[in-house]
Amino acid sequence: MRIAVVGATGRIGAKLTRTLLEAGHQVRALSRGGPALDALVEIGAEPFIGSFDAGTGKLEHFFRDADAAFLMVKTDWSNIHGHYAEVGLRFFDALRHSPVKRAVSLTSMGSEVRGSTGHFQPFYQLDQILNRLEGTDLVHLRAGWFMENLFAWTDAVARYGRIAWSLEANVKTPWVATGDIAHLAFHELTHPDGGHRTVRELGEDFTMSELTAVIGREVGRPIEYHFVDRGQREVEAEYLKRFGTPEQWLDDTQTLDALNDGRVRFHDDRPPLPTKLETFVRDVWKPRYLAAVAAEQTDPETFFTWIARPQRDAGPNEPLAR
Repeated sequence: MRIAVVGATGRIGAKLTRTLLEAGHQVRALSRGGPALDALVEIGAEPFIGSFDAGTGKLEHFFRDADAAFLMVKTDWSNIHGHYAEVGLRFFDALRHSPVKRAVSLTSMGSEVRGSTGHFQPFYQLDQILNRLEGTDLVHLRAGWFMENLFAWTDAVARYGRIAWSLEANVKTPWVATGDIAHLAFHELTHPDGGHRTVRELGEDFTMSELTAVIGREVGRPIEYHFVDRGQREVEAEYLKRFGTPEQWLDDTQTLDALNDGRVRFHDDRPPLPTKLETFVRDVWKPRYLAAVAAEQTDPETFFTWIARPQRDAGPNEPLAR
């Protein structure tokens, strides 16, 4: 098969491209260029310079002669709501006159829910645009949180032995390794089931209490989960002062509200995944944690690290814990 891969040099796209080439498929790899693309070309990929995210290159030719395609959008945090719709329309325009018979699109949990759902809302727009492709069988890979997102809490765990967030402690959310997304995308591209519109939900459910327990077992110390009320004025004020914009605060709040009130959730019919959370924490996350513990200089404080400070619970004049 000839398969066109969008985002071929990213974490998911690069693994997918290599897997397809190893299986004997022809791959057209879309990238803005650079050493990562050169490495794929060396093992047999056909390079195509351009970007659906930026709208650069002769994108109308990218899917030419392709049997199948993998689609994904790189998040633009400065324009998250407008960007997904813009890129979705570029996909639609390039695909509708192409020979592509099967497309696999990376989307997100919550993409079936219409309304103010924060980060999930743009994926609803993306899915609706792609569903207009009448002659293309489409698979929506509806992924949960990436396990790689755990890196955002590494410094907080290293400094304070806790994770702080505004997800209710007993709300279950799905987690998936990016490598497993590439694995499922490969299967869906190369083993079509004949469905015209198919949804695959990817991720294993964990509450924040369960997640911190997994991390605690792997690092050999108790890890606390601390719920942060986003209604606290001082929390919002500090976020806006140091970490983000009012638009980002609202978007994050709507995301967490949609999870906490149950509007966004997964169902039970999900394929088993190769990577378990315990394995990811032990083999991938833990080395970064140990490096953070050993480091004399820490990275600049993030919002996730700031809200984990124990002295925020006790008072503003408490010394930093270490």
